Amino acid sequence: MSAVRVLIVDDDPLVRAGLSMILSGADDVRVVGEASDGGEVPSAVAAHRPDVVLMDIRMPGIDGLTATETLRRRPDAPEVLVLTTFDADEFVLRALRAGAAGFLLKDTPPAQIRAAVLRVAAGEATLSPSVTRQLITHVTATPQPDRGQAGQRLDRLSTRELDVALAVAQGKSNAEISADLFMSVATVKAHVSRLLTKLSLNNRVQIALLVHDAGLA
Repeated sequence: MSAVRVLIVDDDPLVRAGLSMILSGADDVRVVGEASDGGEVPSAVAAHRPDVVLMDIRMPGIDGLTATETLRRRPDAPEVLVLTTFDADEFVLRALRAGAAGFLLKDTPPAQIRAAVLRVAAGEATLSPSVTRQLITHVTATPQPDRGQAGQRLDRLSTRELDVALAVAQGKSNAEISADLFMSVATVKAHVSRLLTKLSLNNRVQIALLVHDAGLA
């Protein structure tokens, strides 16, 4: 299996150097490029073709949020992990709605950073159930989208798919959903995959946010 290709985007050269050192020490991850501003992201992605972009949010030029929104609109976009110093940053929430696969705190231990990159490259969210629940709690303090529109999107789901969506919104892992709904883990994964397709979403965090927007969590 080839190494996961990573692009690091941060305006602080020390942070970029530290992340590069952490990730370059593993055979299954390779840092292929760096950028110091969101405005450099499109050309850097085109030049280096990363699988995952580690994206700082607060940068003096084009911020990471804008860069993430622009990048995730591309059909061949790499996954994005946003970097932040605050786990309840309102910009993190916006980045997740834009399609980022999750976020990393800048003081995350090196082994966990590498593990998060590998999970994202494999198509999994990087948020643990506890962090998912924390984010959903944070959403309650922000202006809510149209609940009717969110509800209409969920109406497309079968009863079983909705059960899985509600469990995802509760921050449950695939194994926990499997036990609660009496289905195999493989079946849970298949349901989650269908949910993403039916709802035109990028990851399970967005499923959780949509369920909350509909007033069901």
